[in-house]
Amino acid sequence: MTAPVLEKPPVRPAPAAEAPPARPAAVTPARRRFLQGAWAASLAAALVLGFVGFLFTLSHVQERHYQSTAYKTFRDQLARAVAPTGAAADGDPVALVDIPAIGLHQAVVVEGTTGRDLMRGPGHRRDTALPGQSGVAVLFGRGATFGAPFARLSGLRVGDRIETTTGQGTFTYVVNVYGDGDHPITDPARNRLVLVTGDSDWIPGSTVLVGARLEGDPQQNPGGRPATVPYDKALAADKGALATLQLWSLALLCAVAGALLLARYWRRSPAYLSAAPVVGALLWAVYENAAALLPNLY
Repeated sequence: MTAPVLEKPPVRPAPAAEAPPARPAAVTPARRRFLQGAWAASLAAALVLGFVGFLFTLSHVQERHYQSTAYKTFRDQLARAVAPTGAAADGDPVALVDIPAIGLHQAVVVEGTTGRDLMRGPGHRRDTALPGQSGVAVLFGRGATFGAPFARLSGLRVGDRIETTTGQGTFTYVVNVYGDGDHPITDPARNRLVLVTGDSDWIPGSTVLVGARLEGDPQQNPGGRPATVPYDKALAADKGALATLQLWSLALLCAVAGALLLARYWRRSPAYLSAAPVVGALLWAVYENAAALLPNLY
């Protein structure tokens, strides 16, 4: 009896050795510098675009909010007969102005004409009479940002009426003369109103002036008004805002650094969401102080 022949199992080829994963190409120093420069340029562009957006959108929202609050305050002062008729603190409401021909209705006039004052609405130059009083009253207004109350000032025509309300009553002025930065208004009338704004809806280089005469008898001017400061002048920039801008910018950088550090030790989404309101508020403060460095009639 012959022994069975055992068949050898088939020989399977050895699996091919897997190729090691490709290593990412090393970032050269030149490429790293390029990427860093691109990020910096993108961030700078975003900040500039954000500032432009603030000037032409959010600044109007800020001005409307103040106008709404100041209107209620001033109406209450008028009802209680305590509205200011002499010198007042910067930014306080001192009058209401209506100019139907340019679509301006019940705008609150604040005391002062610095860039910060005019962020709140039309401003009364502190060294002049209030509207309705004997003498010349001067009002400044922005032409492009923060509500742009005097944007259409150059559209006024001789005979257009301007209504003002103060603690001494309601008064009517009639437009009769024009001027600009190179040709100041000359009018022999003693009791009149002068409205001032920039000559451009971009960065203004000069001013537009509109003069109007008071109809009827003026009210008493108590006098004793403070002198102007350099920042009160037409087209002046509030250079005092530079130091404040630097402080707010430093606070913003610290907040961003804090958010990045928090995201490193916590989940990114909650970290960034928690920091967003703080960063947004600080960015608003930075933009507001940067806007104060622009001409006050802008």
